[in-house]
Amino acid sequence: MPLYEHVYMARQDLSAQQVEEMTASFKGVIEGLGGKFVSDPEYWGVKTLSFRIRKNRKAHFTLFKLDAPPAALTEVERQERLSEDVLRYLTVRVDEHEEGPSAMMRKADRDRERDERGGGRFDRGDRFDRGDRDRGPRRDDRPRRDDAGETAAAAEE
Repeated sequence: MPLYEHVYMARQDLSAQQVEEMTASFKGVIEGLGGKFVSDPEYWGVKTLSFRIRKNRKAHFTLFKLDAPPAALTEVERQERLSEDVLRYLTVRVDEHEEGPSAMMRKADRDRERDERGGGRFDRGDRFDRGDRDRGPRRDDRPRRDDAGETAAAAEE
């Protein structure tokens, strides 16, 4: 059977438990039609979208790594099209699956480790200290111009 990676995005106002229930129902369809999961479905969490999709700015992301017949994926995609909770889905056929967690899960682990270490992006004290920067004269100190383009001092002469 061919190997697939399938990602779907669910609406942001669903709870994580509701997304897990949807995942379990899709998993039941795939296994009922002769497919199997290479690894457990990966829940990536709520991510910000690049653009709004059906008035949603965020979505729950879930990844399936599958070894399934095309008919199983066709049925899952049909059910996702019918569901109002699924915003988008994408299925990609792959030659082989990567071992271990996906790149998104590795990134989440890396971010979590960085936060636990305390080494964040904005930990450098001198990053936002701009006291040594000369910004030139303030707007109030500059000579004022009237509508004709002359300065107020030149007009008084």
